[in-house]
Order: sequence, then C-alpha cells, then structure tokens
Amino acid sequence: MSVRIKDYQLPYNSHKLYDVFLNETEIETLVTRDPAMICSWIDSTESSNQSRLHRLIVGIDIEWRPNFNPGAGQNPVATLQLCVGKSCLIYQIIHAPNIPRKLRNFLNNDDYRFVGVGIENDVKKLLNDWGIGVSNTVDLREWAMEELENDNLRSYGLKGLVKEILGIEIYKPKRVTMSDWDDRWLSIDQVCYACLDAYLSFEVGRILSSWYN
Repeated sequence: MSVRIKDYQLPYNSHKLYDVFLNETEIETLVTRDPAMICSWIDSTESSNQSRLHRLIVGIDIEWRPNFNPGAGQNPVATLQLCVGKSCLIYQIIHAPNIPRKLRNFLNNDDYRFVGVGIENDVKKLLNDWGIGVSNTVDLREWAMEELENDNLRSYGLKGLVKEILGIEIYKPKRVTMSDWDDRWLSIDQVCYACLDAYLSFEVGRILSSWYN
C-alpha cells in the first residue's frame, strides 16, 4: 500500500485542504472546525450524489486523545470523519464554536447508510460527548459476515476487512492511533490516518452494497 499526501497550504485558520493518495486513488480531504465549511461540504456532497441520495453510503469514524491515566475516563471525541466517494471531511468538533443543524440533519437522514467497524460504540460516544445522533448505522463486520457467509468476520477490525474485501494491506501505526487528536493543527500523518479510516469504511460499504443489490 502506497500512501502520500498533497497539502494545498491554504492561508486560512478555518480549514485546510489536502489530497490523500492511496496507491493511485486520490481522496480530497477537508479538515475544518468551521460550521460554514461543514455545511458547504454537505451541500457539495449531496449535490454530487443526487442520483444516490435515496441509498447513500457514508463512511464514518471518530478519533479522540487517549487517556493514559488508568483511573480517568475517556477524553471526548476530537474529530468526526465522514467520507462519500472520494471526498472526505475531518471535522475537528472539539474546536468547533457550534455544531450546525445541517450536520445533525445529515447524520439523521434515514435514507443514508452510515458504515464503519465498531460503529455502535462510536455513535454512542458521539451522542454522549456531543449530543449528536446518527440514525441509520451498519457495522461492516456484520454486513460482511452475512454477504460472505463467514462468521469469523465478526471479530475482524477494519484492517482485516479491507484485506478480505478490497485486497489491500493497510498499515495503522500505533503512534498515530494513540496521538493527540485534540491538537488544533493535525499532523500530516493524522490527516492521512483519519481520511483513510473513513474512506476505506466507505469503500468496503460500497462493495458490500453492490453485492447486496
């Protein structure tokens, strides 16, 4: 697996724009805490997928800063990642001045299918930390298990599912997994990691959806 990134080096405090490349696939990635940019991304995504809005697949994931104190609870969700097609949003919710209504409506659209691994726990944490609900969720492990008739897939992580479904070996470095996701400026490694988690969730869901149909 080859991963590289192009930083557009925009001169704004509100958002950053990148192209993340997975092998030859280019994923446009917006990193922002600005509610207006969130709304713009949603508008663009829905406009670009008009013919699929009744069955839209959305890859979803979250990250938060790990707490290394055994007696302390988890830190709140720092980033919410969404991906549709080759367009990814990394929403730095922990630094956002407010959560736009358009995002809440997007996440609660019953026509959209939000897919991820361990998504039930992610959605529960998102609700507990920020009061954001996600209505129509599908755990990719359960979906893959049904489609492939393989009960072993129930215990797979995203890495295993990606290898099984997409035939791609991915590397998830622990130093990035356990990094400070609540930093105001995410590192290049964090952007790649967060983007690919959401994008690969989308891709697995897209393939499973095509099999299902």
